[in-house]
Amino acid sequence: MMQYPVDALWQEVIYLAYHLHWDMDSLLDLEHADRVRLVRGVASLNARAWEEARQP
Repeated sequence: MMQYPVDALWQEVIYLAYHLHWDMDSLLDLEHADRVRLVRGVASLNARAWEEARQP
C-alpha cells in the first residue's frame, strides 16, 4: 500500500481549515477521496468568486 505524501496532506488540511474553519481532527478523519473532493469544491467556489469580482 502506498502512503499519501505528508506534504500534500498538510496542504489539503491547511487549505480546508482556512476556508471551512474546520478543526484538524475533523479534516484528518475524512477519507482521502472526500478531502480531495472538498478541496476541489472550495477551489471551484473561489475561482467563481474571483471571476465575479473581476467583472464590472
